[in-house]
Amino acid sequence: MAQIKVYGLKGILNPIKERLSDVIHSCVVDALQYPVDKRVHRFFPLDEENFIYKIDRSEKYTIIEISMFEGRSVESKKKLLQLLFERIHTEFDILPHDVEITIFETPKHNWGIRGVSGDELELNYKVNV
Repeated sequence: MAQIKVYGLKGILNPIKERLSDVIHSCVVDALQYPVDKRVHRFFPLDEENFIYKIDRSEKYTIIEISMFEGRSVESKKKLLQLLFERIHTEFDILPHDVEITIFETPKHNWGIRGVSGDELELNYKVNV
């Protein structure tokens, strides 16, 4: 399971969020062998007064938070980060310096999904990749 939150300035994020969702999902699918039909993304377009960031970042500054079951290899997570930086730069001309990504991993038993805990859930994909 993976859930993704994206934060950015409203004027920058709103026009690209559908395409950005596609790009992010393609990275998750490629790096983590995630099913194409599994996508849970939430966007948080913020007004300038609600998004304070370092002076050396541009108005394209974007934060991506990924919550997922623990179990992916370090190599898979690094590949995900690399693909996100590359594809976001290529597709949207957002420099890697303006993108920050955090991966939060939790045990399956700490998730509640479809009425059961995550460790009781039958998945149609592998977590240990």
